[in-house]
Amino acid sequence: MKKIKIIMVFLGGIFLINSCNESDLELTNPNQLSPETFFKNESQVQASVNAIYANLQTIGMYTRHMYFMMDNMAHENAGNSQLEADKVEYLNFSFDSSHGGITEYWDSCFRGINKANFVLNNEEAINAIPESFLTQSRKDKFLGEAKFLRGLYYFYLVTRFGDVPLITTISEAGEGVPRSPKEQVYDQIIKDLQEASTTLLDKGAEEQGRATKGAAYALLGKVYLYRENYESALQALNQVTGYSLETDYEDNFQEETEHGPESIFEVEYNDDLGDGAKWNSNVSGAGPNEVTFRGQEYGMFDWFNVYPADNLIDEYEDDDIRFDETFYVVGDTTGAGVAINSIPNNRRAAWRKYQNYYKDTNEDQASGINMKVIRYADVLLMMAESANELGDQVTATGYINQVRERAGLSDLEDTLSKQQVFDAIVHERKVELAGEQVRFADLVRWGMAAEVLGQFGFQTGKSELLPIPNAEISSNENMTSADQNPGY
Repeated sequence: MKKIKIIMVFLGGIFLINSCNESDLELTNPNQLSPETFFKNESQVQASVNAIYANLQTIGMYTRHMYFMMDNMAHENAGNSQLEADKVEYLNFSFDSSHGGITEYWDSCFRGINKANFVLNNEEAINAIPESFLTQSRKDKFLGEAKFLRGLYYFYLVTRFGDVPLITTISEAGEGVPRSPKEQVYDQIIKDLQEASTTLLDKGAEEQGRATKGAAYALLGKVYLYRENYESALQALNQVTGYSLETDYEDNFQEETEHGPESIFEVEYNDDLGDGAKWNSNVSGAGPNEVTFRGQEYGMFDWFNVYPADNLIDEYEDDDIRFDETFYVVGDTTGAGVAINSIPNNRRAAWRKYQNYYKDTNEDQASGINMKVIRYADVLLMMAESANELGDQVTATGYINQVRERAGLSDLEDTLSKQQVFDAIVHERKVELAGEQVRFADLVRWGMAAEVLGQFGFQTGKSELLPIPNAEISSNENMTSADQNPGY
């Protein structure tokens, strides 16, 4: 779906929704586009769905703040001296409700949700399009994409903020919405993903980059896992079929090998498309912003704002090939032929994953490497965790060993105890998914965050969640300072 952003640029500016308390739809050209006149053919429906994806490509999300937020809070990163103050605050958990990046994350998600609601609240109009213009199966799959994306955005919100406003309809009055209990939010996510899984297409039948049946089941399994409903998690994850591990681990993180057999869902970037809006598409997804800053931000020959933390480097076993495909160390040579005789600031290692040094001497602000959201190795490890919690250590070990074998490591014995299998899962998720924005959430849901991150400022009862942005509390008449998360 490298071309999907062409349509997103067209429609992204239409949905300039502020946060969840603002008017739900502001049309830049209401005489041309409106819910009453817009949904008349396939191209219009597809454009409206494409616009939902665009909010994954904002500065508040994967273009900039998402990876800093999650990698820094997990302390997979450490910061060099030039790291901006708001990124340092992720490292030491000193952020508060005025933090700009957290506000942009919140707004990006809710704008994506509002775009999804615009599509789903016009289901009747979409279904009224004549079959000669749009078949019912295509209508259903577009609606399934909207449900998947709404579920994904709400998953990003509920895991980081807990109770959040649950909005599934477009309000004509534009009034503010109070926080809903996180259990209700999870119920809605599960409903959306269950329904999406029945109408989305298989990966082989769908355009690259769009949500698929496998993506819906994988995310549904993750949601059940987070809810500690291990039986349902395993049932959902067992429906993720037709995928396999990449032969070469590094192929997951290079531009030319995107959407490979391991890829289940990824955020699209393409530096051949326009990037004129990359610095001003903080939350809307509007304009040409089809690039991420990830390469230059983490790149050792460029901004090098962060580097791999010692605790992450030390986690790898001897002979784990993932180490060499995740990091650069002194003595390496990049794919572009640059010999690494030293690493700036005498750091032990620099990031190789998601870097363009395999083909370019230097990074710039326009990396076109897609960001992985879910891949099959993650599914295998989630299946292992679910099986282990259900008392089937032998099956769990088998799933882990599939991941280890690709890494060139010996198999674990199938006689391990439940605790030993769990410890192996903790280890494998840390090294397999390093720098992929999953470890902090893992530590929180396992109840391990205070033990691992307490030395860096993590506070039990506070740091598990982000603060509700001040801008939301001040502008939402159904939310007050009493609704703020504990400790903020």
